[in-house]
Amino acid sequence: MSVQITIQGRQYTIRTDQPDEDLHEVARYIDAKMDSMKRGSFDSYTIAILAALNVASEYKAFRTRMGEKLEILDKEAAGISAVLDAAIPGSN
Repeated sequence: MSVQITIQGRQYTIRTDQPDEDLHEVARYIDAKMDSMKRGSFDSYTIAILAALNVASEYKAFRTRMGEKLEILDKEAAGISAVLDAAIPGSN
């Protein structure tokens, strides 16, 4: 399916399997990031690169936090599994 989005006043038609609203939300987020970069006297290409770097940095930090949380959940799940194995006769 095709979805029309607007970023920095320019319309783009995107082919996607994602729901329309998801792509519109992402476009609004990118548009806001680019707006926040306009404070300096940057050209539109530089604004796009700075916004992309900013979003990529946020994504990397998010992945790091999620990886740390998954490690904690894995340890907790292993602990719960050990408790259950010890509590249920014949489960070993």
